[in-house]
Amino acid sequence: MITKARIKLIKSLEQRKQRNLQHLFVAEGPKLVGELLAAMQPYYIAALPGWWKENKNKVKSSCVVDTITLEELQKVSLLRTPQQVIALFPIPQYKFDADIAQQELCLALDGIQDPGNMGTILRIADWFGIHNVVCSQETVDIYNPKAVQATMGALARVKVHYVNLPEILDPCKTNIYGTLLDGNNIYEQELGQHGFIVMGNEGKGLSHAVRNLVTKKLFIPNYPLGTQTTESLNVAIATSIVCAEFRRRQQS
Repeated sequence: MITKARIKLIKSLEQRKQRNLQHLFVAEGPKLVGELLAAMQPYYIAALPGWWKENKNKVKSSCVVDTITLEELQKVSLLRTPQQVIALFPIPQYKFDADIAQQELCLALDGIQDPGNMGTILRIADWFGIHNVVCSQETVDIYNPKAVQATMGALARVKVHYVNLPEILDPCKTNIYGTLLDGNNIYEQELGQHGFIVMGNEGKGLSHAVRNLVTKKLFIPNYPLGTQTTESLNVAIATSIVCAEFRRRQQS
């Protein structure tokens, strides 16, 4: 049975202010919770008896656990269709060293606003072996429940850092790749094995401060070149195309 206080806590974590205050985020569903359990221990779990029986050996005894009914799960879930388990995990605290971009590719997100895009971009980073994503303070919180669900467990492997983005990029001694409408065809440019790939806001693109720091301007051309098409690509799709091209070059 789940108490009213725990229901209130879970519901409150829809708000960024409460997540920051409690240092907790919500994850739901066997797939997502299972991925996160492989990398971190939860603070609290509310689960159907069947899920708990199969997974209790993965959880330390210090974790508070409620086995609940389907009706209780539906009452507390933040999803339209509840999925067996809800877990509260501590928000990880990472320290970002910009020098790491001199050895590997990092993603930088400048003002991404949609939680679905944010979570999908993290999933893309995970797929293409990018371990660090740095975000401007204006970027949506990755621990927003919708963003967490969209990561499909990538949070277990990708570190997310919220920083003053221009201050991180300005002194760095590596390439800063930015996707811009006045950029050069990505398929004709030399792409390195390390540096920052910067993706901008869904509507406005890169901020002026970040745009001025880009050292390699890239553009994803439409096909056939010069024909009339949609105005732009979704930022998550564009991120996938850019990351795929970087990795393709490294494997060829």
